[in-house]
Amino acid sequence: MAIEGASATIPLSPGERLNGLNHIAELRAKVFGLNIEPELERFIKEMRDPRDVNNKQNERALAAIFYMAKIPAERHGVNISDLTTDEKRELVKAMNHFRAVVSLFPKRLTMPN
Repeated sequence: MAIEGASATIPLSPGERLNGLNHIAELRAKVFGLNIEPELERFIKEMRDPRDVNNKQNERALAAIFYMAKIPAERHGVNISDLTTDEKRELVKAMNHFRAVVSLFPKRLTMPN
């Protein structure tokens, strides 16, 4: 049986989606006390993997995330454990920002002729 009535979801602007993602990240930290460091370490390790065929592009994408997080270029190569709490927070916010805007990408991208 289908649920009838008004739609339960509404489209969100990128800013609203970003605010929601950041709010959820705050709640997860408060309620579950999750340590994000292992996940950030895994992500950065994969992005820096020299055996990946797209290593150069991955490094550029990672640099863009660090740039969005306002982490100085000379600190882009440090380990996650060497980042300050504020830098980690800004890194999570930058990653959430990318997640919010990627949702706006066209669904079926094709290469131009």
